[in-house]
Amino acid sequence: MRCWPGSLMLGLLIILVIASTSILDVTAKKVPQNLTEHSWIYSQGTMDDMRIYQSEAGFHGQKLVTGTRGTGTVSRSINAQVYGGFEDGYNEICANEWGVFQNRPSRYSVPITNSELKNALCAKNYEVGSVYSESYSGLVELIKDTSVAQTDNNSVYSIHSEVEGTARVGARVQKGSQAVPIYVMSGAYSGYLNMRMSLESGNASVLTLPCP
Repeated sequence: MRCWPGSLMLGLLIILVIASTSILDVTAKKVPQNLTEHSWIYSQGTMDDMRIYQSEAGFHGQKLVTGTRGTGTVSRSINAQVYGGFEDGYNEICANEWGVFQNRPSRYSVPITNSELKNALCAKNYEVGSVYSESYSGLVELIKDTSVAQTDNNSVYSIHSEVEGTARVGARVQKGSQAVPIYVMSGAYSGYLNMRMSLESGNASVLTLPCP
């Protein structure tokens, strides 16, 4: 496990993200927020996903951006914890990413299906400031197990999907319109995908999730 105040390799991308959002976040308030994420995917096909973690708005706090784009075979796991907006000024990002990436550009050049079958889910918790959405289209096969547990204090999203088709997944954690979004995730995958992800946010979220 490594704790990164910032990633040198992704420095330029982080600066661009900050520059593009600093105007919107200039009035963002310090609101206590935290997040725990455990995710794992195995993908054969095309994928385009990105995650943005930040503990404070603008040029303050810690930033971390990570993502994968291209065609091939990917086995990847991400474990992250984010703390931000606390009155004592404490904020931190701890993250670990492990992956095996194999480039196979010609194998998945043709859409796998023209199926009309689709499936979608969206869950929001306004008290905690969390939202998770998933949609699947062009389905050859979908095996899905999605659990949502929400209270005024916590949100827990547990996802396990095995799909042959196109999958789109997104999530955001932002406790109120005046706070900085501490977590933004979006992903699009075509081909075969086996995905497991657990997200927990709220008053008692950090380090309580088991690994998927």
